[in-house]
Amino acid sequence: MPAPPQSEQELLARAEEIAGFTLAQLAHNAGVSVPRDLRRDKGWIGQLIEWQLGASAGSKPEQDFPSLGIELKTIPIDPQGRPLETTFVCVAPLIGISGQRWEASNVRNKLSRVLWVPIEGSRDIPVGERRIGMPLLWSPNEIEERLLRQDWEELMDMIVLGEVEQISARHGQVMQLRPKAANNKALTRAIGRDGQPIMTLPRGFYLKIDFTHGLLQRHFDLPI
Repeated sequence: MPAPPQSEQELLARAEEIAGFTLAQLAHNAGVSVPRDLRRDKGWIGQLIEWQLGASAGSKPEQDFPSLGIELKTIPIDPQGRPLETTFVCVAPLIGISGQRWEASNVRNKLSRVLWVPIEGSRDIPVGERRIGMPLLWSPNEIEERLLRQDWEELMDMIVLGEVEQISARHGQVMQLRPKAANNKALTRAIGRDGQPIMTLPRGFYLKIDFTHGLLQRHFDLPI
């Protein structure tokens, strides 16, 4: 595995070097096989890019490049550059959360500095033939930070008030809370409406497509 990059500039240069490569070419470099489809290997692309760029955090609750304070996010796009799915940020805490503040949240930590790597995601392109796009190094501007904070505070308030099971994907302007589990038996503890402990599916924070589409549009001057 390549050594972790020592600077933001080195990381961006590595990401720019692989732009235009196919996933099959990167998989060959890494000595791994390409899955036929991604239904059972949903995280395969992200892991491949992490390996190529020298990410070190793995599944720990910190950025993928902790020494640089940068998170890596691969983002599948259609031919017009529109993201094809929401973007997972991190798992949401469901207990022991009263008094948590946005400034100390894992969501803010993960999104403070992000290296976005667009990848062709249309299903009619075989996985190995999908190409990697030019990267984007991003931090939220004041407006984006305010929107993210508002959504985080609204969703966390609902969790604290025992309304986690009333939260739907419609809640939040730019970020939503959704179940995140391999199956419906992977339950975790949460707070019920009367303050009692309940068991529910784990939840994750996800960025909505319109939000990430806006980032790509502004950076790459894509058609609206």
